[in-house]
Amino acid sequence: MDVAHNKWWQISEVIFGIPLLAALVLQWIVPLSLPYGLLTTAVIFGSAVALLGFIVIVFARRELAKLGQPTDPGHPTSMLVTTGIFSISRNPIYLGAVCFLAGIALAINLPWVLILLLPALFACHYVLIAPEEKYLTAKFGEQYTRYAASVHRWFGHIR
Repeated sequence: MDVAHNKWWQISEVIFGIPLLAALVLQWIVPLSLPYGLLTTAVIFGSAVALLGFIVIVFARRELAKLGQPTDPGHPTSMLVTTGIFSISRNPIYLGAVCFLAGIALAINLPWVLILLLPALFACHYVLIAPEEKYLTAKFGEQYTRYAASVHRWFGHIR
C-alpha cells in the first residue's frame, strides 16, 4: 500500500464540500432557520467554533509542513507525526473541518449544514479515516498501534 487514498475525491475538501454545496441548494429550495431567540448566541458561538476549526487546520498543516510530510493523503508519508496538534487528535484536519463547517452553519443560520454534516462524518470515517488507519498500520506497525492506543481519533488522550 503506497498511499492511503488513490482517488481524486478521497479528500476532506470533497467529503465536507459536497454537503456544504448541497446545504446551500437545499436552503434555496427549502429554507430552514434557527429559532429567532437563538440567533445572537448562535452567531457568536458559531463564529468562535469556526475560528477554532480554522486554527486547528492551520496548526495541523504547519506541523505536517515542519516535518516535511504531505497534507494530501494521496501522497506517501515517510514518518508518523505525533507532535503538536497530532498529540491530541489523530485527525486534526478533519476535526478542524467539522468545527469550521458547524461554526459557519451556526454563524450564518444555515441549519442544513448541520443536518448534512452527519452523513459527511459517516463518509469521513469510511472514505478517509479507515483507509488512512489501515495505511498507517501497514507502514508504521507497532509505532502507529501505540499512537492510536494513546490518542483518540477525534480529540483527547486515552488513559
